Amino acid sequence: MDITSPDNSYEIVIVGGGMVGASFAYALSQSFGGTCPSILVVEASAPLSDKFLQPSFDARSTALSFGSRQIFEALNLWQILEPQVSAIHEIHVSDKGRFGSTQLTREELSVEALGYVVENADLGAVLNEKLKVSNHIDFLIPASIQQISPTPGGMDLSISTESKRFNVSANLVVLADGGRSPICKQLGIEQSKESYQQHAIITNITFEEPHNNIAFERFTENGPLAVLPLREFEGENRCSLVWTTAERESENLMGLSESGLISNLQASFGNRLGKLTSIGEKFCFPLSLSIAKEQIRPGLVLLGNVAHTLHPVAGQGLNLALRDIDALVTILKTASENQQSFGSMQTLQTYVNSQKFDQQKVISFTDVLTKLFSSKKLARIATRKFGLLSLELIPAVRKRFAEQAMGLSRKF
Repeated sequence: MDITSPDNSYEIVIVGGGMVGASFAYALSQSFGGTCPSILVVEASAPLSDKFLQPSFDARSTALSFGSRQIFEALNLWQILEPQVSAIHEIHVSDKGRFGSTQLTREELSVEALGYVVENADLGAVLNEKLKVSNHIDFLIPASIQQISPTPGGMDLSISTESKRFNVSANLVVLADGGRSPICKQLGIEQSKESYQQHAIITNITFEEPHNNIAFERFTENGPLAVLPLREFEGENRCSLVWTTAERESENLMGLSESGLISNLQASFGNRLGKLTSIGEKFCFPLSLSIAKEQIRPGLVLLGNVAHTLHPVAGQGLNLALRDIDALVTILKTASENQQSFGSMQTLQTYVNSQKFDQQKVISFTDVLTKLFSSKKLARIATRKFGLLSLELIPAVRKRFAEQAMGLSRKF
């Protein structure tokens, strides 16, 4: 519930009320039930409306893996969210202007869907509806952390709203405030960062022909282009676009008129869904690989983009974060049952150890895909030709690639 004055202490303080922070808060409330710890969510941005906790719940869309669906099912959230999502029944992967393409289908993997696409606003509305009725979760919005300092029992925080300043103690502080976390800087937590020299243009688009629940991943010399199926709205055949381009090219594209942008996109994507008829509100973001050199300290854990910011090439960012959340909640529940501190290094190191391999594998998977399919070097062009041909012809390679994309392969 929204509050104007927090308690003096909480067992868990979550900094950031976006998709990761809100999902973690909800997962805690569902997993612990009546024994849920006291939770405070601190969000710096004012809500867009009564329906949304945070501005990241906007017109953009997010790809959810089949593994993420399983996590939401376990949290009793999927049955509410499902009417808002569009299922992916087939993934078509191709390399613009070059030989080699492949299709992955749900029948091949014997699953209901390879993944799902949800609009951020819809996911935010569902999470908000659930969270606002929780008796265990307080929200302080808008508010910011002015100072954070370790104590023997966890962390002390100085929190400011527009009119007041509060001192709050917590056994565990969870940072979920994004890749540019000011608290990480304050605490001296360094990031290993590599720029891809690319920007992602994200928007919703409409075609004259239905998508038939097919997702398209098209690799070009400037970077990958993903077209993901959205649910039909008012008779429109809508898709979500993630268009990765070189930095200078993205500036040029963002400056075009709608007709100019449509013409450029049609040339890059082709006529697989017929004529492109309209483009919605556009967002543009610089792309980099950023990994926190520390994910835990006594009384502190990092989740989401603040822990690892990935290239959107395979839609793995939120899906990895949801698996991190699932693992952390399970470990915190075990700690509670064993009367161990949430913020102890023993508890938090158990979490890091449990997710280390999954994180490393996903980071490597997305980084290799990005560099391989964005390169103009002949050796890499030959390698990606072979890679697409392998996906088409070798069942074991296809299965492993699909399981990785679906979030079903935490370990090989």
